[in-house]
Amino acid sequence: MPIPLGANRPWAWSFFEICIFTLTIFVVWRNRKVTFMGVASYTVQIYLWLAFIIFSSLQIIALPKFIVAALSPTSLEAFLSVGAPAFYLSVDPSQSTTSFIKLLSFFCLLMCTLSLVDTERRIKLVLYTMVASGTVQALYGSLEILLGLESSLIFGLDVSNVATGSFVYKNHYANFLMLCLAAGVGLLVTSLEKSKMSTPKDFMRSFATTLLSSKAIVRICIAVMVIGLVMSRSRMGNTAFFMSMAVVGGLALVIIRDKSRGLSVLVISMFIIDLFIVSAYFGLERVKERLAQTSLQQESRDEVVADAYPMLADFPLFGSGGGSFYSTFPSYQEASVDVFYDHLHNDYLQFLIEYGILGGFILSTILLFSFYKAVRAMYKRKNSIFKGTAFACLMALIGMCVHMTVDFPLQGYANAAYFVVFIALCMIINSLKLRPQKNKNRLR
Repeated sequence: MPIPLGANRPWAWSFFEICIFTLTIFVVWRNRKVTFMGVASYTVQIYLWLAFIIFSSLQIIALPKFIVAALSPTSLEAFLSVGAPAFYLSVDPSQSTTSFIKLLSFFCLLMCTLSLVDTERRIKLVLYTMVASGTVQALYGSLEILLGLESSLIFGLDVSNVATGSFVYKNHYANFLMLCLAAGVGLLVTSLEKSKMSTPKDFMRSFATTLLSSKAIVRICIAVMVIGLVMSRSRMGNTAFFMSMAVVGGLALVIIRDKSRGLSVLVISMFIIDLFIVSAYFGLERVKERLAQTSLQQESRDEVVADAYPMLADFPLFGSGGGSFYSTFPSYQEASVDVFYDHLHNDYLQFLIEYGILGGFILSTILLFSFYKAVRAMYKRKNSIFKGTAFACLMALIGMCVHMTVDFPLQGYANAAYFVVFIALCMIINSLKLRPQKNKNRLR
C-alpha cells in the first residue's frame, strides 16, 4: 500500500479497495460453514463499526426535505440555494460516497484480519510484514537524500531536502514509519528473556542478548526506520514516536506482571541508541531547531482551525458529510489564509466537522475500546507474543492520537489501513486461544 504514493491517489486506493473486497469475498466463502466467520469473539468492536457504517450511509442517502430540515438545517439551505432536486445530510454526496467506500474497505480489512490472524505465527507475520515495509520505505527515503537525487526513482517526483520515501507528504511518511516502528518494538518485547538478573554480569548478559540476539535484524531495522523518521524532519512525527515509546514503556514497566528485566534494558537502549547516538548523525538537531522555531505567526494552521470552528456549529449532530471538508471549507476560509487546504491539520476536528458529534462519539468509542483491550492484554495475558503485540498496539494508538492533534495522518489510505490492522490486533490478543503445540502445554 505505501508504494504507490502512500495509496493517497484515487487510482491507488481504488485498486486496493478492489483487492480488499476480493479478499473478503474469498474469506467469506472459505468460512461459509463457520458461524459468524469465526469472529464471534469480537462482536462489540464489529457492532461499533457497523453502527458507524450505518451512520455514514445516512449521509449519502437522499432523504425527504423535512427530515433533512430537522437533522441538518444548514445542509438543507445549501441544497435549496442551488435548486437541487434531492436533499442529503452531506453537503457533498459525491465526496461522502468516496469516503463511504473507503470505510467499507477498512471494515472488510478489519474482518479479514480478525478472521485470518488466528495463530501466534500469523500475528508475528503481520508484525514482521510491517517492519519490512517500514524498513524499505526508510531505506528508500534516506538514500534519496544521501545520494542527492533531484527526482525520485518512483514516479519521478521532485526530491527536497527531507525524506518522504514513496509518499508525497512527509508527515504521512513519518506517521507510517511510526506505525512500523511500533510493530518492530513489539517484536523485540516478545523476544525478551524472563531470567532474573542478580549481578552486574547478569545485567550485561541480558543487555547483550537484547541487542545482539537472533532479533538483531529487527533491531537493525528499527535503527534504519528511526533514521528515516528523523530525516523526514517531521516535528510531530518524531514527537509522536518518542512520546509513545516513553509512555508505553513506562506503562509496561508498571502493569506487566512477571516481566523481564530486559524490558527496562530495551526501553533505555531505545532512547540511548536511537535518540542520542543514531539520530544525532542524521538530522535530529534540525528537527529540534524546527520545533524551537515554530511559532503561531509563521504557521497558518492555527488560523485554519479557527476558521473551521463555525463549520462545527453549522453541522453539529450529523456533520457536513465524510470527505466534504475539501469542498466546504473554502466558503468559511478567511482572507488572511490564502492557501488552499484540502484537509484540516487536526484530524479530531475534521472528523467532528464531517461526521458531527454522533459520528465522533462512535469513532472515539472505537478508539477507547481498542486502547482498553490493548492495556488489558498487556496486564492479563501471559504469553510473550500477546504482551509484545499489546506493546506495539499501544504505541500505534498513542502515537496516532498525538500526531492527529496537528495533522491528518488518517486521511492517508496506507496509514489508515495499517492503523485498522492494529485495531484488529487489539481484539485478537485478548480473545485468541492458541492451539496446543507438540511437547508444550497449551499457551494462555
